[in-house]
Amino acid sequence: MTDDGYPGLEAFDSLEEFLQYYIDEHQEFLSWIGTTVEHVGPGTMTLAVPYDEKLTNARPNDGDDRRPDIHGGIAATLIDTVGGLALRTELEDPVAARIATINLNVNYLRPATGDLVATAEVIRSGTSVGVSGVTVESTTPDGETREVATGQGAYRIFRQ
Repeated sequence: MTDDGYPGLEAFDSLEEFLQYYIDEHQEFLSWIGTTVEHVGPGTMTLAVPYDEKLTNARPNDGDDRRPDIHGGIAATLIDTVGGLALRTELEDPVAARIATINLNVNYLRPATGDLVATAEVIRSGTSVGVSGVTVESTTPDGETREVATGQGAYRIFRQ
């Protein structure tokens, strides 16, 4: 247990399991949208959000039977979150450090009509600032996976 009563990293079988616990128990918005930790490695991380109509833009019923698009803010949330979490994999004490977004850039490429998967790669992890690049993919209802957004985040690192 940590000083604040939370289970420490040693209580979990993997970093993925620890991060999933943290999202589920301490990040209500990320938990509400169904965020899952898919992969964690040195300088990289992948998060996913399943398609859910509660996350979509309303589309007027004009006879179009296409599935509604996921709101772009969900992709932006994934870019921000996975970029900052990926930076933690580069730190000597990933749990104790604090990270705050100082700049976020999102480029939308096409509508997202299925599950979202965001993969971050750390570009630079400096003493006080880190940068991550992120690609977000979505699987269409017919099974095709395509990039729907790319982004880059700059983060202030507060080391303990």
